[in-house]
Amino acid sequence: MTWTSIDLNADLGEGFGRWRLTDDEELLSVVTSANVACGFHAGDAATMRRVCALAAERGVRIGAQVSYRDLAGFGRRSMDVPADELTAEIAYQIGALEVFARAAGSRVSYVKPHGALYNRVVHDEEQAQAVVDGVLLAGGRLPVLGLPGSRLHAMAEKAALPVVTEAFGDRAYTPGGTLVPRGQEGAVVTDPAAVVERSVSMARFGVLTTRCGQSVAVRARSLCLHGDTPGAVGLARRVRAQLEASGVRVEAFV
Repeated sequence: MTWTSIDLNADLGEGFGRWRLTDDEELLSVVTSANVACGFHAGDAATMRRVCALAAERGVRIGAQVSYRDLAGFGRRSMDVPADELTAEIAYQIGALEVFARAAGSRVSYVKPHGALYNRVVHDEEQAQAVVDGVLLAGGRLPVLGLPGSRLHAMAEKAALPVVTEAFGDRAYTPGGTLVPRGQEGAVVTDPAAVVERSVSMARFGVLTTRCGQSVAVRARSLCLHGDTPGAVGLARRVRAQLEASGVRVEAFV
């Protein structure tokens, strides 16, 4: 299945104190959904408040990007967190962001895990269930953004939570449709032309080519544009422009 429209999301608010990683202001002029760091892998109260205000002002949907508690490792180190503890921490992060979203006249519209947690819940049913339980504990029935076929989506569907499939134009895929781990060579696609071509292919046809040269189905309703890569803003603009030139509407999924 493919769509005539696609959502563009980016990881934003990934700073801490005086340090800023992402160009939030410029990316918010391109994307339709903002995955806002909730303080566990990046972000702080002032940053969350600022990004929520900017997103609300520009009509961009606000999503809670939840993570393991790992500021030093940017949430990219796998951690063995007890399920009940992870559930509480997911709810905590969503609740914190909701305060700032509401203050800006908006709301948290969806949840997306970050980094090591994102990859863990593709296969780990217990951790996936803990994330879903955290979403439920936070209240509401928020959509959950993640990889197609993940245990996270399976657990979310069992709990009657909406699921939104996601793809990455700048990440290499395995033949099984999962992401190549960042520690492996070639895990990140750095050629801008290739990122644009892959993004359009996924949006229009639901397929891409793996690093082994195989075609793999990647049916996604939302496309992630990483905000922490060099030239991220220019690349995001190129991707959006080419999607629209190819007849794909760019709009939020909620």
